[in-house]
Amino acid sequence: MRHAPVTDIEIVEDFTAEARCDEGFLHVRRLRAKNLRADGSHSAMYRIDVIDRPRLDAVAVMVWRRGEAGLEFLTRKNLRPAAHFRKDKVPTVPDGQRHLFCEEIVAGLLEVTDRGEAGLVHRAAEEVKEEAGFAVTEAQVRLLGPPFLLAPGILSEKIFLAEVDVTGFVPTEALGDGSPLEEGGELTWWSQEGLRAALDDGRIQDAKTELGFERLCRRLSR
Repeated sequence: MRHAPVTDIEIVEDFTAEARCDEGFLHVRRLRAKNLRADGSHSAMYRIDVIDRPRLDAVAVMVWRRGEAGLEFLTRKNLRPAAHFRKDKVPTVPDGQRHLFCEEIVAGLLEVTDRGEAGLVHRAAEEVKEEAGFAVTEAQVRLLGPPFLLAPGILSEKIFLAEVDVTGFVPTEALGDGSPLEEGGELTWWSQEGLRAALDDGRIQDAKTELGFERLCRRLSR
């Protein structure tokens, strides 16, 4: 079903004060801890907040093809509330951008049944079909180096990178998962020079996109 373009996110209720920290899309564990040293002594007690997802990790996929003018790379604009609500805070360095939508590569959370490398490539193929409309096979997906931690001081999630060549593929409509957060998703093909420029000048500010792009460029150059 097509909708009018999304122009803002309207808060219906802020129930932070009544919500449990161990439920919802993110789980927050609030801990008191001490460092245990090799000689058996301890540090002073301090607080730790750890953020977990109900599903621990995610996969992100560089979708690319060989075009008439060279290599092309696919990104998708997604609604990103946490980035959008920076507008209500005083930024360290203003960037003049509105972050209602963020440009990034295809990505999705791993399901509990996605185990090992086979699980990673299975989820990657599913996300490419769902978010980009390309019916790739698991055999066509290749992992792209080791996983990485986004914010290891607070967030337990790792992201596993993958890549798939869709040269010659004819896409179908990218249906998404039906979530309101996927409204307004827009796909863009970038040239190699164009995507590098967008990462360099901050039009795209997504870490997994930059890391995946650099790793894939190194692989393709070999």
